[in-house]
Amino acid sequence: MGIELFLVLGFIVAIGITGVVMFNKRRQVDTVSNRLAQFTERSMSLEELELQLPFRQRVITPLLNNVFAKLGNAAKSNEKLRVNLMLAGNPGNLTAAMFTGMRLVLMIGLFAIVFIIGTLAGMTAADLIKWSGIAGGLGFLLPVSWLGRQIKKRQKLILKALPDALDLLVISVTAGLGFDAALQRVAEKWDNELCSEFRRALSDIRLGTPRHEAFRAMTLRTGIEDLTSFVAAVIQADQLGVSMGKMLKIQADQLRLRRRQRAEEEAQKAPIKMLFPLVFLIFPSLFVVILGPALPRLLGGGI
Repeated sequence: MGIELFLVLGFIVAIGITGVVMFNKRRQVDTVSNRLAQFTERSMSLEELELQLPFRQRVITPLLNNVFAKLGNAAKSNEKLRVNLMLAGNPGNLTAAMFTGMRLVLMIGLFAIVFIIGTLAGMTAADLIKWSGIAGGLGFLLPVSWLGRQIKKRQKLILKALPDALDLLVISVTAGLGFDAALQRVAEKWDNELCSEFRRALSDIRLGTPRHEAFRAMTLRTGIEDLTSFVAAVIQADQLGVSMGKMLKIQADQLRLRRRQRAEEEAQKAPIKMLFPLVFLIFPSLFVVILGPALPRLLGGGI
């Protein structure tokens, strides 16, 4: 009995030793195989390489990057819209968010109106979608077109008022007033966009803003090259101690010259602008009046 137990225990120990040896050998073979596979494995496709990446790198990171890119583009567009509203004089005290909301409401409203009218009129589905989409697109773009016209209108009014305002400024400074007092007198003389900007700049100066910063902010709110050059000359004269009266007289002469040049440019453009109404509106009417009575005779003679 003791001998049999000893044999069984010896057999079990032998099996265990054999298993440990085989496991270690298999592990060594797998390690060598893995090392060889690093140098001899086939080239993997792009899809297989992407599938080996973690879920965070494959899905979450690209999604977050796209969201951040959209937010960045939205922030840039809002900044540009804010600048355009500032150039237009902030009509109706509109903010960028309010203007964007107005565009969306107008787009949805025109889309819904055309869709309802087309449905009641019995339009086909294709025509209904087409005309509703066109109406929605117009509703989204019309506010931008209106804002552009407001900017051009305001800049045109400022350009028109600038030479006269500068002439009065020269007279006031020559008469002995300081530059700020003369600018205040000009701002009180008229009630237009330029004088409103002068009043705002003077208000900023009284509140403690340096003169050059207040004037540069005024140029940013208007976006007019002539006003920018005038402000640059004022700042330079103030910093260098140049006579303000002489500088203003030179600026006034230059602005009058530029106004004359713009008038001549518009006069040169007039014939080209008149070409369209002449060819398509006036000439056909003249042809109808002149050739109309002779047309039946020509047709009758041809017959």
